[in-house]
Amino acid sequence: MKKAKAIFSLVVALMVLAIFCFAQNTGSTATTAAAAVDSNNDDWLHCKGNKIYDMYGNEVWLTGANWFGFNCSENCFHGAWYDVKTILTSIADRGINLLRIPISTELLYSWMIGKPNPVSSVTASNNPPYHVVNPDFYDPETDDVKNSMEIFDIIMGYCKELGIKVMIDIHSPDANNSGHNYELWYGKETSTCGVVTTKMWIDTLVWLADKYKNDDTIIAFDLKNEPHGKRGYTAEVPKLLAKWDNSTDENNWKYAAETCAKAILEVNPKVLIVIEGVEQYPKTEKGYTYDTPDIWGATGDASPWYSAWWGGNLRGVKDYPIDLGPLNSQIVYSPHDYGPSVYAQPWFEKDFTMQTLLDDYWYDTWAYIHDQGIAPILIGEWGGHMDGGKNQKWMTLLRDYIVQNRIHHTFWCINPNSGDTGGLVGNDWSTWDEAKYALLKPALWQTKDGKFIGLDHKIPLGSKGISLGEYYGTPQASDPPATPTATPTKPAASSTPSFIYGDINSDGNVNSTDLGILKRIIVKNPPASANMDAADVNADGKVNSTDYTVLKRYLLRSIDKLPHTT
Repeated sequence: MKKAKAIFSLVVALMVLAIFCFAQNTGSTATTAAAAVDSNNDDWLHCKGNKIYDMYGNEVWLTGANWFGFNCSENCFHGAWYDVKTILTSIADRGINLLRIPISTELLYSWMIGKPNPVSSVTASNNPPYHVVNPDFYDPETDDVKNSMEIFDIIMGYCKELGIKVMIDIHSPDANNSGHNYELWYGKETSTCGVVTTKMWIDTLVWLADKYKNDDTIIAFDLKNEPHGKRGYTAEVPKLLAKWDNSTDENNWKYAAETCAKAILEVNPKVLIVIEGVEQYPKTEKGYTYDTPDIWGATGDASPWYSAWWGGNLRGVKDYPIDLGPLNSQIVYSPHDYGPSVYAQPWFEKDFTMQTLLDDYWYDTWAYIHDQGIAPILIGEWGGHMDGGKNQKWMTLLRDYIVQNRIHHTFWCINPNSGDTGGLVGNDWSTWDEAKYALLKPALWQTKDGKFIGLDHKIPLGSKGISLGEYYGTPQASDPPATPTATPTKPAASSTPSFIYGDINSDGNVNSTDLGILKRIIVKNPPASANMDAADVNADGKVNSTDYTVLKRYLLRSIDKLPHTT
């Protein structure tokens, strides 16, 4: 469904206020670039099953947020009229270990050809003690701000210094504040490089991957933000439709993603490849394909299509999984998920719970990929307004599901100027929305005593976190890494259990009565006679909403045996 993340125009008054507020020395000193304090290049990640591991075989949890602007006409972070390093320091101190940075193909192309597009709405001054803001962005030779690529490289140095890892997101073909509304990764006219082609999209990503292949600050590439488009009601397939099938058509997102991923991995086989879904997927179990026109007014079972958020539909993975051959270990699937304040989807019409969201949307659209151990899931965008109502309820439920299942994620967003979600910081880019942050904080990777865990083996995450090496006691990078060995997603069940999985009331049958008892267990009102071992139908040692989904699918004959382990 359409999701318009409205981005407010920059206001001149805000710029004036920003310059005034930073008219005092911030304490920063100008340098050519941030020092690369960790040159070990030992923080690359890989996947096995539904988990992500470091090079030593330790499981990691990517828990981050988005900061947009490089995808927009300013060609730089929004908020760069304030001191960017100060904002990044706050982000690290708040425990965000991964920063998803949206960017445009148009901007990357300008870098690749050696003619970086200029920035706007950026303050760069180094005149102590009177005015020091983003001193590293200031070019004394021109007495002006540096270009977009120079600033990006400086920011990558800041991230390295602060222990923040980066995921690049190709948010749109053109540098446009509303560029995310365009459906595809190619075919868009730009103001500086003509029409973006599929080749240009791939070439620019390969160029950036090659540029940073010996610097493990950028650990992942999200190949394209929210491919989308609807089938329509005529026989002709719309040209602006991102589909997912086994064709080699240019608008087949699955084929394009595979082609692009293989090209990137040729220059850096260690980087993670993050692949989003599409908007619509045909009901292939009924014989429908992308050649099937939509039916006017058809809903529910009558519709030939499964709909989703833009980029959120990963049903195609079950029929046509991404295949990168020996480098399938680098694949991460990435849905986006939003609440009713963005769009009133049908799954929000009832008094929804985590279980109804799983049943009505999450599970078959993307959560099955994690549950069945196909690959890791990273929810690339989720977030919204703290409305005290349905939207906040949805955020809390998704947060709880993320925590219960250790789903990787990047929250939308840092920016206060995201119209239909708001941000983690206020318009001064320094005051945090403490209520929203309190909702997010349990989903940030941290120790039992509250220390945030970074993804760098050497550098702690901000001033309140620890490094991955400190957390795991990881050997030095010069030591040979252990062969990653993932623990089973779910332990194997005993061959001769003393009970029947799913027979929670111990009457010798597995039926809807047991499903009702399991629901009572989940809401913490179990009957005294309930067999908790039998209730753990996925044999993971816990009884929760995942077991309810598994048992329901078993009763509907979607799976043929219990326990259902992956």
